[in-house]
Amino acid sequence: PSDSAATINSALASGKNLILTPGIYNLSQSLNVTNPDSVVLGLGFPTLIPQNGIVSMQVANAPGIMISGLIFDAGATNSPELLQVGSSAMHTNQYASDPPALQDVFFRIGGAEAGSATSSLVVNSANVILDDLWAWRADHGTGVGWTSNTANTGVIVNGDNVTAYGLFVEHYQQYEVIWNGNGGTDIFFQNEMPYDPPSQAAWMEAPGVDGWAAFKVASNVTSFHGYGMGSYSFFNQGVNIYAENAFEVPSALPAGSLKDLLTIFLSKSGSGGILHVVNGTGGSSTIANPDTPVTVVSYP
Repeated sequence: PSDSAATINSALASGKNLILTPGIYNLSQSLNVTNPDSVVLGLGFPTLIPQNGIVSMQVANAPGIMISGLIFDAGATNSPELLQVGSSAMHTNQYASDPPALQDVFFRIGGAEAGSATSSLVVNSANVILDDLWAWRADHGTGVGWTSNTANTGVIVNGDNVTAYGLFVEHYQQYEVIWNGNGGTDIFFQNEMPYDPPSQAAWMEAPGVDGWAAFKVASNVTSFHGYGMGSYSFFNQGVNIYAENAFEVPSALPAGSLKDLLTIFLSKSGSGGILHVVNGTGGSSTIANPDTPVTVVSYP
């Protein structure tokens, strides 16, 4: 952790791989991973914290780059994102034979220290593999509150043919996942909606649409597959807060693109709930059926 960001960047630019030892890295500039097939490996989950609203790590559009074993914490000044993979959205099948990968990479907005970031992870490159990712806007700990640890979205996927295995995204304040790329696949998704919207008016996707869907597949996407995806609610501010849908996807997706979706109302001490599972389909999960999965087996 005593090495500066400039020193680390110099080593990366020279073609070296990077091992980050345990500790906290307060970054005065972004770490730039630019060379194909570079490896960035954290030992003991080192923590990267951006200073002055920078992006902690920027990964080039390049094949074979592997990032593993890191925690990205938000800093006190809002960052646009904490990790960016690819500088621009790739709508090709490039890198299919040598895909970039993120493995065991975690994000925190608040909890350990006060912080905020508009998004946690933005994936622009094509054919990226996301393997065991957890993005968490803290519901407890240090610097926690609706107007304190602000964060719109956990994961934004802009590149085509991205595959996620084990995606955990919790408590963000708008869409928790936005999937804009074609040909994407998510195998297992776990979500808890934010606990702390202070009122329904403060948490509206659009006029007349209560709450925000946890997982949003953009309307222009023609191919996406999801398997085993769940969203849970526990609104704990003592007022009824509702989300119209847990999942929103284009209705024109091929039949059966989504398999085994569910919502759950987590606790009898909560309020409100989720009114539909996906696109107005599926029953509600509220105090009327606590701790009971409400499922949609296949959609559309």
